[in-house]
Amino acid sequence: MTSELGNRFLAATASLKAPAPRVLYKNIHTHRFFTSAAAARLPEAERQSLVEVTGPEMAEFYYFTYHGSPLAYARAIDLLGTAGVKPSKGQSLADFGFGNIGQLRLLASLGFDTIGIDVAPFLGELYSYPDDQGSFGPGRVKIVIGKFPADTKTVEALGSKLDVFLSKNTLKRGYIHPYRTPAKPEWVIHLGVTDEAFLKAIHEALKPGGKFLVYNICPALTPPGKPFVPWSDGRSPFSREQFTKAGFSVIAFDQDDTDFVRRMGRLLSWDQGPDAMDLDSDLSVIYTLVEKNTGTR
Repeated sequence: MTSELGNRFLAATASLKAPAPRVLYKNIHTHRFFTSAAAARLPEAERQSLVEVTGPEMAEFYYFTYHGSPLAYARAIDLLGTAGVKPSKGQSLADFGFGNIGQLRLLASLGFDTIGIDVAPFLGELYSYPDDQGSFGPGRVKIVIGKFPADTKTVEALGSKLDVFLSKNTLKRGYIHPYRTPAKPEWVIHLGVTDEAFLKAIHEALKPGGKFLVYNICPALTPPGKPFVPWSDGRSPFSREQFTKAGFSVIAFDQDDTDFVRRMGRLLSWDQGPDAMDLDSDLSVIYTLVEKNTGTR
């Protein structure tokens, strides 16, 4: 890490506590997890394949879900720090497609009021216990389930005073505007609004000078002749011109960050174990960072 924010984000892992006990269920065949509410909605035949999960396995899933360690956010957080974002009380950050609660809690322990936005109802159920949201150290954690900005409640939750709007591994060109036909249609993400309306909503949610970071860790881009995997294309779904027209100054556009994450991945042992990543030849990392122009509303 190169910034105060990045280093304090790592140090804040000491503040993470085991979650309040809760019951989860895991399908013994697919290894997918379900909350009690989600399990109750399953057909009876599928419920027969569930086993109860408590203790350490439950706690690990609480922080990792299907997306891995919250420390995968470390580089994105460090880039925000080098761009001037400070670890101080009163800062506010929205995480679009947050996926798990760990990074929200880490930032809240540094003073940020954090808002996690996701479309997955499962996350709302998983993090619905009394201690999951609310105050966490000097900051706060809030989770909103719905489409931003198509759902009014997501826009209201963000307000208009954000310091940071962050998207990690969600706003990928391959998901939003695939340049090739995806292998499966359901792999495409539909924002529910035009590009212009999406960028306008982020612009309105940010303070003047607020940062918008799109950070994507991907496998290598699908080669020609192979079925297209949308998450392999981590380029910005929005053009430089679209950002400028929406009232942003472009700090970095489709910047390659693969070398840094390759080193980070080795430190976090991503290249070890049964699901080891090929960090040398199957990794692509791209980010775009823009800033809301000062003097604009």
